[in-house]
Amino acid sequence: GDIGEWQQSGTLRIIDRKKQIFKLSQGEYVAPDRVEEIACASDYVSQVFVHGDSLKSCVIAVVVPDQRAIQAWATRHKIPSESFTALCNMREVKHFIMEEISALSKEAALAYYEEVKDIYLHPATFTTQSGLLSSSGKLMRCKLVKYFKPQLEDMYNRLD
Repeated sequence: GDIGEWQQSGTLRIIDRKKQIFKLSQGEYVAPDRVEEIACASDYVSQVFVHGDSLKSCVIAVVVPDQRAIQAWATRHKIPSESFTALCNMREVKHFIMEEISALSKEAALAYYEEVKDIYLHPATFTTQSGLLSSSGKLMRCKLVKYFKPQLEDMYNRLD
């Protein structure tokens, strides 16, 4: 049930689980774990949940920003913030994190259909207590889809 990719050194690297891969409307398959790993390489991203729909042609994501990094960035850019939640709702912050993820995606040579096209910034970390992470720290994808259903639908509606 594992998906791997051959490295230049000749070793096999496990990059995903077969059951987590989803198919987009144009027939392309996306391994969300790989996309999430690339997005989490940003100092400004704490957690990411990448979602795709077989009736849609692109992937979207729920991003939990790194609170300290984003607050420091906002201070440097003279963006007032009463709270972290308020920062997560600001267009400038969303645009900045989207640019970060896009740059990392291009650097990692993701295919166009693997690149995240829209994000929702969520101020609270995914936890086992909230039921969004398993006891081993893995994303509970089905529960995340249910929890973020309105936001996911809204993102896809804006992209249509």
